[in-house]
Amino acid sequence: MFLHNLKYSLKTLFRSKALIFWTFAFPIILGTFFKMAFSDIENSEKLDIINIAVINNEEFNNDIVFKNTFKELSDKNSENYMFDIKYTTLEESKKLLEEEKITAYILFKDNNIDMSINKNGINETVTKYVIDEVQSKKTILTNIITKELENNNYEVDYTEIVNLANGIMNNSKAKFIDKSRSNLSYTMIEYYTLIAMACLYGSMLSMYIINYILPNMNSVGKRVSISAAYKSSLITSCLIASYIVQIIGIAILFLYTIFVLKVDYGNHIGKVILLMLAGSLVGLSLGVSVSTIIKTNENAKTGILVAITMIMCFLSGMMGITMKYIIDKNAKILNIINPANMITDGFYSLYYYDTFNRYYFNIISLIIFSILMILISYSGLRRQKYDSI
Repeated sequence: MFLHNLKYSLKTLFRSKALIFWTFAFPIILGTFFKMAFSDIENSEKLDIINIAVINNEEFNNDIVFKNTFKELSDKNSENYMFDIKYTTLEESKKLLEEEKITAYILFKDNNIDMSINKNGINETVTKYVIDEVQSKKTILTNIITKELENNNYEVDYTEIVNLANGIMNNSKAKFIDKSRSNLSYTMIEYYTLIAMACLYGSMLSMYIINYILPNMNSVGKRVSISAAYKSSLITSCLIASYIVQIIGIAILFLYTIFVLKVDYGNHIGKVILLMLAGSLVGLSLGVSVSTIIKTNENAKTGILVAITMIMCFLSGMMGITMKYIIDKNAKILNIINPANMITDGFYSLYYYDTFNRYYFNIISLIIFSILMILISYSGLRRQKYDSI
């Protein structure tokens, strides 16, 4: 009887075109829109090669540290390539800056380094940082040489100085590595909330199948209630069927985001799958609880469930990635009890952190939320009585 009910429930769910659309098609469509909307944003935030000018005077040519460093940073074949440098006169540099063809020009004069810019921005900040960093290393090198001359009474240990100088020069190269598309992708959280939404949308499956067997919802439920079938076996088979359909939908979305949308979930795929399974269990329990607790028609229940799901996703950052942090700062308890945020935060912790403490906290929170919803639903089902069927 259990297998028969399971098979019948699966057929019932797959025959509902509306459920299949919201569970399978809608998350894929929304994810595609995310890709179309956010791909240009990521490209615009990618660190570009910075155009600068250096005044090619005698003082610059005598500064071996800066001269070699700029040579390395402007080498197109180098992994440290970040500057497109023009070596010009002061007048030509001023003209290029006025025409906004360069970000800044650098003048070496009287043992000082002057950097001229037209405005403040990320490129100007990066250029300033590199100059300050190299100048700092250069000062250390100068102090080492001076100290050697003083301590050794002009009998300098040149081998040691060369080794120290080589170490400092290696460290004086630019420390900016462009990770803006991998580690600093602000749009990743949008895809995380998409998975969270898909998990919670599975609640419509469990709500639909539970409504199908409730005697106050349709004629099928009336026949079921007076049948000899065990209610526990019937409900269990319905829930397993809805969970199977939900997992299929999540799996399709997951594969679509990886191979089509090129979403990077990090190196812990097993833990990602576990998180989605736990999130799907939350969707299952949420749908059952809404179906059993709220006494109204099916359309009203669906509206309530969609509203609850969208509010949860909104608070977790789907409609604006800053919302997650605003809630975290001002009303942290909402994020703690919000299952959409638990799922999103679980993905976030896997991608950005080296330890799994935060991840496991979210997994446990999702399981506890699911158990509470199922217990509430079970209690509600036991108390339901009907004067007539």
